[in-house]
Amino acid sequence: MEKLFCLGLVMGAIGGALVVANSYKARSLVKKSQAELIDKMDEMMDERLKDMSEKSERPEKKAK
Repeated sequence: MEKLFCLGLVMGAIGGALVVANSYKARSLVKKSQAELIDKMDEMMDERLKDMSEKSERPEKKAK
């Protein structure tokens, strides 16, 4: 049962890759989605770095 599931999963992945490789619309959709994801990740990383730099610039009082 598990082997059959894994085989179906692999065959589906291969079939999907073939469809994307042979279809211009699907390929352009994948590229567009990939670019959007990279942009969002860049924005998130910029925000995190900004927050980290702001935290390191202002000294926090330690409780005694």
